[in-house]
Amino acid sequence: MNALLFLALPYAAISLFVAVTVYRFRERPFTVSSLSSQLLERKRLYWGSIPFHWGVVLILLGHLTALLVPRGVIWWGAVPLRSWLLEGSGAALALWALVGLLVLLWRRASDPRVRAVSTGMDYVVLLLLVVQLASGLWTAASYRFGSMWFAGVMTPYLWSILTLRPRPELLVDMAWPIQLHVAGFFVLLAVFPFTRLVHILTLPLGYLVRPWQIVVWPRRARALRRRR
Repeated sequence: MNALLFLALPYAAISLFVAVTVYRFRERPFTVSSLSSQLLERKRLYWGSIPFHWGVVLILLGHLTALLVPRGVIWWGAVPLRSWLLEGSGAALALWALVGLLVLLWRRASDPRVRAVSTGMDYVVLLLLVVQLASGLWTAASYRFGSMWFAGVMTPYLWSILTLRPRPELLVDMAWPIQLHVAGFFVLLAVFPFTRLVHILTLPLGYLVRPWQIVVWPRRARALRRRR
């Protein structure tokens, strides 16, 4: 079972992520969009989208830091006060993001117009994200100082996967909420290119060099014509 979850699943997820993402960008570029439903409903979108996006982005940056500079994370956590500050900040961000995500899920399921333009994959992604954030919070509450074991266990495991020298045995003794959190990440990675989440990979660098655009409201344009 461990070989399936922490050896086969990661490579299958990475393969799907790369292959399908490249296919969508090359062959179906117009499908790479967030398909915003802001025009259909704004209020709950605002209260859900802001905490979810900011919370998830900051949490991912924290995970990326532990992956790239694990010794720095261990050094920071060597002082109890700093360790508690790091753990508390991570848990608060995860809770903030989870609240926003639940608002988005409620919005998509309860608003008739938003529900009409939703797909089954939209709900699958939202539910997977709920499981991911909930398992992360469970881990933070039940198994303290996750930043330390992440830097000491998860970082070597992830690098072993990326360098094609897998060490799934590193996760064998981990508690099941932690294993669920890790497996959930790879499941999300596998379904990512099939969803609207793929728009995250679009970098609007063209905005930096394109000519200025002047937007004129129709009323203002008509008024200008009348004056002329």
